[in-house]
Order: sequence, then C-alpha cells, then structure tokens
Amino acid sequence: MKTTSTHFHTLASGLRFPEGPAFAPDGSLWAVELKGASLVRIQNEQLQRFEVGGSPNGIAIDPAGKIWFCDAELNAIRRFDPANQQCETLVSAVEQQALNKPNDLAFDAVGNLVFTCPGDSRQAPTGYVCVRTPDAQVKKIAEGLYFPNGLAFNADGTELIIAETYQHRLWKGQWDANTCTWEQVQPWCNIGGPTGPGGPDGMAFDQEQLLYVAVYGTGSIRIVNPDGEVLEQILLPAQNPTNCAFDPSGRWGLVITEAEQGLILSYPTEALGQKLLNTLTQKK
Repeated sequence: MKTTSTHFHTLASGLRFPEGPAFAPDGSLWAVELKGASLVRIQNEQLQRFEVGGSPNGIAIDPAGKIWFCDAELNAIRRFDPANQQCETLVSAVEQQALNKPNDLAFDAVGNLVFTCPGDSRQAPTGYVCVRTPDAQVKKIAEGLYFPNGLAFNADGTELIIAETYQHRLWKGQWDANTCTWEQVQPWCNIGGPTGPGGPDGMAFDQEQLLYVAVYGTGSIRIVNPDGEVLEQILLPAQNPTNCAFDPSGRWGLVITEAEQGLILSYPTEALGQKLLNTLTQKK
C-alpha cells in the first residue's frame, strides 16, 4: 500500500466534531457540528453557522439546495432550507419504532434516501440501514450490523457500499432503486483493522470509481479500487477523519472533515468526484 503525505489547506478550524461535508448546487460547502448543534456553510471564503439543535450528523443535499441531515440526538432525518433557515423533520420512525441514532445518508438516482442507524451497536450487532422513498415510505434494508456508518453509491447507482465501522470492513451489494432492495451483499474490503481502534467512516467515489474512505482513529484516508483492494493511504495532520467529499469545481480537491482538532481540510488532487446521482426534485 502506497503512503502519501502532503500539505493540506485548512478551510475551517475549531469546529465541534465536524461531519458530513457536501456541496450545494450553488457551490457552497456544507458540514455539521455534531457536538455544536449546528450546520455550517463556507461560501465566498466565509463560514456561517446555523443552529439547528440536536446532534446533526451526515449530510445529503437535494437538487433544490435543501440540506437533509441525520440527527443522532433527536433520532430523526431532518431537512434545512437555507432560504428561510427553517428545519422540518421528515423521518422519525421505522416499523413503528423510533429511529436509533441515524448517522449518514445518501440519495440514489431516483430520490430514494438511504440512511444508516448504528444506535449503540459498537459491541452488539443491533445496527440497521433504512430507505425513505420519495413518497415518504420508510423501511429497513439491512440489519444485524456493528455500527453501520458511511455509505456511497457507485456511478450508475447499481451498487451500494456501507461501512461497518466496528468490524473494520465495507459491505457491497446490488441496489435496486425500483424495489428499494439491497441484494447479493458481501464483505468487500477489510479496512482500518482488523483489530484495535479506528474503522471506516464516511466515503466518496471519484470519477475513476476509486473509493476514498475516511478511517476514523487512523489519521488517514484510504483509497480502495473496484476490486476492494486498498491502494493508498493519505496521511492527515490529525487522527479522526469522519468523512470526505470532492469539490465539483475541482478548486478544493477532496474536502475532509476531522473531529480531533475540529478541522475542515482541503487535499489537493487532480481526481474529480463522480457526479451526484439524484437528478429529480425531491418530494416531501
């Protein structure tokens, strides 16, 4: 495995456990402060906080520029509208049970929202994964996991990757957007382990279908090829990367959130992120 160490540009510092970087249609960069009860936006070199309460976690942004995020304290999927700075709760339960500390989320090509619910599954396989359809139906698509965490769809939306942090591995399966089913699921990549601290967290694909994985507790981003092999690790200036996202403009390269020092970092790279899948305006 190749190791790369380079200079990083700090876009923000002093944040309270930043997570979930994502770029809006207007080019602004959004993230959350899990322990700061806020969303943050970097636009025109300025950082602005929006207090939303709870413990906001992962972010997905719809084509209208609305910010969908997990809230691990309020046990909900919520949506923030930057235009009026108002929040609404869109999911609070699955199968008549309250959500269990939702963590990260991603849209597929037709607007289905897949999200992980690790709850307290660090020592028992009680974590699960859900999907919310555009007509607001919610169901589980996977259960029995040790801390399901970050997730990503491949370029054409036919495969879904989910990190199981406390088993130090990534799962891959076939995704059917019509039936909202995740099938032929298998362990795909062992990463950040197999024992000891650290495990895979958030992730992002580039246009070459290499997967960049933030491995919490290891001070690194690992790059995984389509065969599930770790090709390279990018060493970071702090230990706890939580997630990453490519700047569509290429200006900031790969943007990384880091919790130990409260950083948002820019990693210079010529790699470009794959285009976001969701092309439809999201429904309530």
